[in-house]
Amino acid sequence: MSHCHTTFAARRAARQTLPMLNALRADLAIIKERDPAARGVLEILCCYPGLHALTLHRFSHSLWRLRWPFTPLAARVLSQLGRWLTGIEIHPGAQIGKGVFIDHGMGVVIGETAVIGDQCLLYQGVTLGGTGKAHGKRHPTLAANVVVGAGAKVLGAIKVGANTRIGAGSVVLRDVAPDSTVVGIPGRVIHQSGVRIDPLAHSALPDAEARVIRNLMERIDQLEGELARTQACLRELAAGRPLLEPCRGEAQSLKDREILEFLGQDERA
Repeated sequence: MSHCHTTFAARRAARQTLPMLNALRADLAIIKERDPAARGVLEILCCYPGLHALTLHRFSHSLWRLRWPFTPLAARVLSQLGRWLTGIEIHPGAQIGKGVFIDHGMGVVIGETAVIGDQCLLYQGVTLGGTGKAHGKRHPTLAANVVVGAGAKVLGAIKVGANTRIGAGSVVLRDVAPDSTVVGIPGRVIHQSGVRIDPLAHSALPDAEARVIRNLMERIDQLEGELARTQACLRELAAGRPLLEPCRGEAQSLKDREILEFLGQDERA
C-alpha cells in the first residue's frame, strides 16, 4: 500500500511539474522576444523579478488548488514571500496563462479572482483589483495579448478583450472590446482594429484628451468668428446696407461627436 501511495504521489508531482516547466519556457521566450535589454537566459533567470514572481506564483497556485488542510495558508505565505522578494503581489488564487511578462514589476498587484491570458504584458505599478466586498468573481479577466501600461488600474469583474492596449495611468472600470486602445481616467476606448502596433510603443497611444481639447478650442474659435460675423451683419442691416455674404457657418457635427464620445454620451447613452 505504501509503495502504491508513493507511486501515485510521484505521478501527481510529475503531472504538476511538466506544466510549470512549459510555462517557464514560455515566460523565458516572451521576455527574450519583448525586452531588448535581455542578453541571455542566465541573465533573465537571475535578474528579472517578474519571472521570479510568476514562478513562485505557479507553485503557490498549485498549493491553493489542492485545498488540503493548511495548503491555502502555505500558498498565502509563499505569495507573501514572493511579494517581499520582488515587490510584486499576486494572490495565489489568480489564474495566469503562459508567456506572461511582468516588466520590472515593482508595485504590481493581482487579485484573487483575476484571470490573465497568454502573452499578456504588464508594466510596473499595474493593479488588477476588485471593487466592493462581495465574494465570488470580483477581479478583471484579461484575454490573450493584452498590454497594460505603467500605473494603470483595471478594477472590478470586467473583461478586457484580446489584443487590447491600456495606456499608462489609465483607470478601466468597464468591459473593453477586443483590438482596442484605452486611455484616460476613467478609461476611454478608441478602436484601432486591424492595425498591428508594437506592444512596447507607448508613444503611439492616441491622446484623446488633447484631441478633445483641441476640438473645443477650434469650436470656440469658430463660434467667436460666427459671433463677429453676425454682429457685422447686424450693423450692416441697421445701416440699411445689403448683405454681401450669408451670416451662417458650417456645422461641427464630427467634432461634436468626438467630444460626446469622450464624455461617454455616445450611442450607448
